[in-house]
Amino acid sequence: MLLIKNGRVMDAASKTDGSLDVLLDGEKIKEVAKQGKLAAPQGTEVFDAAGLIVASGFIDLHVHLREPGQESSETIETGTRAAARGGFTAVCCMPNTKPVNDNASVTRFILDRAKAGGSVRVWPIGAASVGSKGEAIAEIAGMKEAGIVAVSDDGKPIATAKLARQVMDYCRSLDLPVIEHSEDVSLAAGAVMREGVTSTRLGLRGMPAAAESVCVARDVQLAELTGARLHVAHLSAKASLEQVRWAKSRGLPVRFEIQDESAAGGTGGPRSVAGRIGGRNSGCDCDGSCAARARAKRCGIRSRAVWDSGI
Repeated sequence: MLLIKNGRVMDAASKTDGSLDVLLDGEKIKEVAKQGKLAAPQGTEVFDAAGLIVASGFIDLHVHLREPGQESSETIETGTRAAARGGFTAVCCMPNTKPVNDNASVTRFILDRAKAGGSVRVWPIGAASVGSKGEAIAEIAGMKEAGIVAVSDDGKPIATAKLARQVMDYCRSLDLPVIEHSEDVSLAAGAVMREGVTSTRLGLRGMPAAAESVCVARDVQLAELTGARLHVAHLSAKASLEQVRWAKSRGLPVRFEIQDESAAGGTGGPRSVAGRIGGRNSGCDCDGSCAARARAKRCGIRSRAVWDSGI
């Protein structure tokens, strides 16, 4: 048994936030009580959590474990070890591996590797299109049977509205969410930062906030058309947030995430639990004043490991 004492226990599900002691018996919570009120059996290991928060394991919805094919950057073993170190007990890994996770055999390989060497649960996300090339729908049903929990062409958007509609229609019938990297590639082509005074001063090619928001608008309307569940990845623009607010006002199953690199104008460095996070959204509206981050933060959203809180 393990007694965790003197910690601040936080649990959103039960609306618990207080100084409590927790007694664990193997993998199960046996008892929770006010500090000093638990009588632990003799031989119980004691961990003093004074000054620490005791919480349920976090889930990261958007990681890149890079295996198979890019093991020089990350592996399932190293990525999940880092996740466990940060308090994450489950991660959802994106499909942009080599080969792309666009069929059941790759999905099974990822799960087998996670079972053999993973430190936390790994939930694979399958590609929306074959090879994530945006040309034909992937073998989504086969991947779901193998164990995927969502689909995405992350790193790029689903290429066309026609294909996005097909993917959403199919995923609705399979009860799978679609995770979208919302970006109009024609508006973002060649850009290295958000368009604005700073990009002009530095002489760097910038992308307008509309490069994200017009794609979010497309996907929100397709979600309404198909009834599919849509999750917008690494949202950073004010207009994108307004699209999500509109969708939620109509009762649509549309959610989103933000990430600190995008919202704080970071460079996309390795600040995630596992792997590097792309810097597509480096910077926020105009020159770093991110309305999406400010509004989300007011509602309690601190990282992309959390679904939206109903803004």
